Amino acid sequence: MKDNKKKKTAGTTVPERERVDNAYKWRLDHIYSDKELWEKDYATVKERLGEFSSYRGKLGNSPDMVRACLDLEEELGIIMGRLYVYACMKSHENTHLSEFQGLADRAGSLLVRFSTEISFIVPELSLMPEETLRSYSGDGSLKEYSFFFQDIIRQKEHVLTPPEEKILAMAGELAQGPDNIFTLFTNADLKFPRIKDEKGEKQQLTEERYQKFIKSTDRKVRKKAFKKLFGTYNDYQHSLSAMYSASIKGDLFNARTRKYVSTLEAALDRNNIPAGVYDTVVDTVRNNLDPLHEYVEYRKQMLQVRKLHMYDLYVPLVEETQKDIPYSDAISIVRKSLEPLGEDYLGVFDRGISEGWVDVYENKGKKNGAYSWGSYGTHPYVLLNYNGTLRDVFTLAHEMGHAIHSWYSHSNQPYIYGDYTIFLAEVASTTNESLLLRYLLKNSDSREDRMYLLNYMLEQIRTTVYRQTLFAEFERKVHRMVEEGEALTSEVLKALWHRLNFDYYGPSIVVDNRIDIEWARIPHFYSSFYVYQYVTGFSAATCFTDKILSGGEEDRNSYLEFLKKGSSDYSINILKEAGVDMTTSEPLEITVKRFRSALEEMKGQ
Repeated sequence: MKDNKKKKTAGTTVPERERVDNAYKWRLDHIYSDKELWEKDYATVKERLGEFSSYRGKLGNSPDMVRACLDLEEELGIIMGRLYVYACMKSHENTHLSEFQGLADRAGSLLVRFSTEISFIVPELSLMPEETLRSYSGDGSLKEYSFFFQDIIRQKEHVLTPPEEKILAMAGELAQGPDNIFTLFTNADLKFPRIKDEKGEKQQLTEERYQKFIKSTDRKVRKKAFKKLFGTYNDYQHSLSAMYSASIKGDLFNARTRKYVSTLEAALDRNNIPAGVYDTVVDTVRNNLDPLHEYVEYRKQMLQVRKLHMYDLYVPLVEETQKDIPYSDAISIVRKSLEPLGEDYLGVFDRGISEGWVDVYENKGKKNGAYSWGSYGTHPYVLLNYNGTLRDVFTLAHEMGHAIHSWYSHSNQPYIYGDYTIFLAEVASTTNESLLLRYLLKNSDSREDRMYLLNYMLEQIRTTVYRQTLFAEFERKVHRMVEEGEALTSEVLKALWHRLNFDYYGPSIVVDNRIDIEWARIPHFYSSFYVYQYVTGFSAATCFTDKILSGGEEDRNSYLEFLKKGSSDYSINILKEAGVDMTTSEPLEITVKRFRSALEEMKGQ
């Protein structure tokens, strides 16, 4: 495979998709070789959705009736997954083409209909007597569904009567109101002013451009971007606090209606995560803030500023040392870093690279960013916009981690358990990144390279572990306040946010008052108690990396078995069986130790 470095990584002109070598495009024809086959499957699913009506209200008749219904769900679900994934990924190749945007819209609408048609299954099973469910679980024809029934039995106490469940379902759209309003307001209505860039030219400030401006080496630029962005949010503080308060009240309504002790318990119970895991995350990180304070002081010294401000937190301390890395070199680097995972894992990696899993380069109209996707019954796919930077190499490792996790899960689990939970989603991808980082550190041959990599590690832990824990502590506090009947005014939310930033970042930084409104721009807060999973995922990955690099074949095999589990057990149990116990503080302590070690080494360089 020829790798044209200049054309593919550093070119200033974005090519049309037709001009990108097919060797660097994913092979969606592995799903559908032509549109007619897609249309045929679309028609099949559309026509057969009505078959579910013959099972509604009859699942208690016999195990055979349940098995037939679940078989139908699996059969049509696999086809539906292919339809949706193909249409969406095809539209991402060139978002300007209305043909495939229309295909994606049709697939999305059909997916909603499919989800609606199967929505009766779990509630209907939940209302059956526990003895009946246990007998179904022990039936030979339903043996592979035993964990599925076990989880239904576990949650039975939180299932309401059919009329009550119907009312809750009808209220579902209302519950999504605050999130929908926030999304529309921040994406469509909220406008930011123009600011001058490094060249003195006026640029329209947006959330996406803010990510670039806040890392600018020109302090005036990042200060101006910081003030204007948060100043704009602050102008709408009362409306934004009302949106967020309404969202939390919706969480509370749902939790109390379903007889949960708290909103936290209700949110974590979906995956059977003990509330104590959340508390352990917050408490452990809270008890280990000293290394972060030391890092902030070190950042102040490195930037040589009299006062360090919040807008100084993201500017790189060390410029990226490696640029214009050919894609073929990126593959070799990542593959070498993954050798500790063994030949089987490397074989899957090689298949992904050579068999059309990856869409590599940017083209006109292509979706921004990177992701891994696929569906049960297809191999995974990876979208990149590779541009030859070291960060792009990390992105390749990250997304292939997701892809290989999916490949192992789909290959070793039935449809019902083929996907892994959000709690586990970032573990494999972050483990790949961590292995790559350790490999690069071990093989770095210059002080500049090593300084960059150490700072990269520090920033990864700062933003993923410390910052997301700050978010998690804020969420826990404001939900408790609402549970106790307190009002969430903008003044209350801003005061809490200011105090948390002061506690976390320590005495070496000026906690600018404008940061107080930052909570108002975090979309994840509208999916309650979500962000702590970034912390647990990163910490679990750090532990796995240590075990893989310092352990033996048994540790490696335990990790590979973890990748194969899908959702065949509760996430906590899957991790524990692989050697990482997230009910304890140990994974977090190990991660903090890694942070402290990297900081000490960077100081000594």
